Amino acid sequence: MGDRLRAVLPSVLSVFLALAVCWVFIALTRDAETATGAYLHMLRGGLGDWAAYLDGGRVTLLTRPLGEATIKAALLLFTGLSVAVAFKVGLFNIGAQGQMLVGALAAAVVGAQLALPSALHILAALLAAGVAGGLWALIAAVLKLTRGVHEVISTIMLNWVAVSLVDNWLAVGPLRAGAGTNLSTTGTAEIATSAQLPRLMGEMSRLHLGFPLALAVALAIWVWLARLRQGFETRAVGLGPEAARAAGIPVARRTLEAMGLAGALAGLAGAVLVLGTEFRYPGSLGAPYGFDGIAISLIGGNHPLGVALSALFFGVLRAGGTRMQLLGVHKSYPELIQGLALLFVAGRMVWLALLRRRVVPTAPNKQPEPSPEVPRA
Repeated sequence: MGDRLRAVLPSVLSVFLALAVCWVFIALTRDAETATGAYLHMLRGGLGDWAAYLDGGRVTLLTRPLGEATIKAALLLFTGLSVAVAFKVGLFNIGAQGQMLVGALAAAVVGAQLALPSALHILAALLAAGVAGGLWALIAAVLKLTRGVHEVISTIMLNWVAVSLVDNWLAVGPLRAGAGTNLSTTGTAEIATSAQLPRLMGEMSRLHLGFPLALAVALAIWVWLARLRQGFETRAVGLGPEAARAAGIPVARRTLEAMGLAGALAGLAGAVLVLGTEFRYPGSLGAPYGFDGIAISLIGGNHPLGVALSALFFGVLRAGGTRMQLLGVHKSYPELIQGLALLFVAGRMVWLALLRRRVVPTAPNKQPEPSPEVPRA
């Protein structure tokens, strides 16, 4: 078995096991027929109703579910890449949620307050979100390098600071739409139409530019890590900072660059959410896509292309989860599948041991060779 297949199989098996466990949960609480039907509804909600389409149905039976799946996949992909890039330099970025919040707010402010041509306006909003998320993440990196504060602690705390700052003050206070008037609204002002990410299929789907942008970013990060010297040095720092320092690699600089990039990616997730679907910063972002990025990254093996596949798969499940309610099954099962898959991936060594036992034949018992006789004096 090749090394690449051996690296991928634990994640694939973990996902299948999570699907099977959740199917059993539903079957025990309802019945097997309902469990199977709920899974089929979930797939139709994410991939489209191909049977109805082939029977002469409208093409929107496919385009609309696929559009919803790609919207969620784009957010998961950006936050998953944020966690994966930090992993490459040896840091555990749990602060993607906070970085996403500040990025979303920055995109909403630039989208609503500036007047620019469409292409420049979208670029400016994305850039503002990336810079805001990157600066927020750099706080944790600087604390790590200068004061030795563990990034897990600092990024968790920064998440709560971001929630208090953005959701509990700015979005409902100074930056609230109609602030200073008697209007009772929540969230920031609506962004200009020139800042909205264009829909790629018109009225047939909500698929917008955010999904191909996320795929392009994933490909660029793979090239950076696998083909460029700076990416190689980043991975070297993650594998052994002392050895990297001894080899002349600027460890502190690579750490700052990687953590800043991780924050920028999470900020872009917030921008895609605001510019693509919400069109303003709502009172609260709600879904914790930043925390979901941890699961997406680990299931994807912290590889940019693996993260892309993982985000696309769970984007399909998350988009179709609401369809499960048609059979009385709660829509949170896709999140449960994702969590269980992460739990099973954490037992990676168990999977590898099982695969090794299955692939490597047991060596036949050898008869002990007779020990040479010691010549007697």
